[in-house]
Amino acid sequence: MILKEYRIRRGYTLEELAEKCDISWRNLQRIENGRDSKAQFGTIKKLINELKIDDKEIIRYIKQ
Repeated sequence: MILKEYRIRRGYTLEELAEKCDISWRNLQRIENGRDSKAQFGTIKKLINELKIDDKEIIRYIKQ
C-alpha cells in the first residue's frame, strides 16, 4: 500500500510509473495491491527510488 500512496502523492498514474521503472502497469497494480508476493527486489528498489521514499518510512511501514 505504501507504493500506491506515494505514487498518488507524487502525481504518477500507474502507466507513468510503470514506464519509468520498465515494468508493466498490470504488474505494478498487482504489487501495489499486495497480490504479487514474488516481486523481485530490483523492481521494488526501482519503484522506491523513483518515488523517493525515505528509508525511515520504509522501515516504519515494515514494522507495522
